[in-house]
This record gives sequence, C-alpha cells and structure tokens, in this order.
Amino acid sequence: MANKHFIPYKIKMQVLKRDNFTCQKCGFFGATTDLEVHHIKPKISGGKDEVENLVTLCSICYYYAPESEKDFKIYLDEKIDGTLLDTFRKSQKLISKRTKTGMAKKFQEGNVITRAPLGYKIKDKKLIPAEHSYVVQEIYQDFLDNDISLTQLAKKYGLSVNGLKKVLTNYTYLGKIKFDGQIIQGKHHPLISSTLFNQVQEKLKRVLRK
Repeated sequence: MANKHFIPYKIKMQVLKRDNFTCQKCGFFGATTDLEVHHIKPKISGGKDEVENLVTLCSICYYYAPESEKDFKIYLDEKIDGTLLDTFRKSQKLISKRTKTGMAKKFQEGNVITRAPLGYKIKDKKLIPAEHSYVVQEIYQDFLDNDISLTQLAKKYGLSVNGLKKVLTNYTYLGKIKFDGQIIQGKHHPLISSTLFNQVQEKLKRVLRK
C-alpha cells in the first residue's frame, strides 16, 4: 500500500492540472479533496518532489498503490474502470470523514493514531514500550553497523522487507506522531535517538539507490 509523504502544495497542484484532475489508473475525475499525488520513484529510494516523478491517483487507487517503483509502474499500467469503484467511493467518504476527524483529534493531543508499531503496546489508550522494545534499537544498530542486505536483516528479525523498511523509517520511535503530512511531538517514550535515526535514513537511501 502507498507510503504517504508530504508534497508541497504548489507542486501538487501542477501535477493535478497536468493530469486534468483525473486518476491515471481508473480515470476518476474529481475535486482535489478526492485526489492524491503519488511518487513514481519513492522518496525513500531517492525520488524527488518533481512534477516528472509524480502522478495523480484517486484516494482509492492511491491507498492500494505498491511501494516499489517497479511494482507501481505495473500497477499504474493495469487500468480499471473508475465507475466500478463509485459505490465504494461514496461509502468511503462517509467512513473516512468520521475516521479522519477522530484521528486528527488524537494527533492534536499527541496520542497514537494507528495500531502500536513493533516495540510498543497500547495500555489504557496510551502507547508504552513493550517487553521486547529493545529489538527496535537492535534492528537499527544492526542495519547501521553491518554490511547486510535488507532481505537478510528482515529474515533475521522475522519481518518482510517492506515491514523492515517501515520500522527503519518510523517517526514513532523518536517519540513523535506523524499524520496527514505533519509531524509533532507525541506523549510516548522514544525508543531510539534522533542521531541513530538520521544515520539509518542516510544509509537506507544509499542502500536503496544500488
């Protein structure tokens, strides 16, 4: 599924106008609130916020878009009839509005928005370190200190490669909360330092460029 990243409003509007406010997978034509702009080459792999690297998708096609550039291009080429999604689109609007309102309130309060990531658990509606929270620090340090592929590291800790990437890029481990393109300080305890997090991001970019 799509990995959301903040895209400057000016660039987003340039992409939407270029694509005539139309989803490039299903052909849905709609308002800016029903459309998203997706990276062709992911930012985590060195992709940039440039018009040539961005494409318009409706919220449904965006949600199910794969993360890798290769898989995404195949996904985009497999066109579907947008009218087949209309019923789902209508019901999604009602659900997503209620859900997003609740999530926004949690975000503003600095509380966890989704389920607890690896290393944490939820107790009394609060995010707290789990018994195995040390594993997160171990994964980050293991990746940083050793010449090991993402596949090998993922197998070592019982994760999928995509799951490992999410662990290695999750702001929650810094004690922060990310929602709708914004990042604020959360109320939970961080599991790693900002120095370790930033060092891992730099190495991850280099690894994914190979």
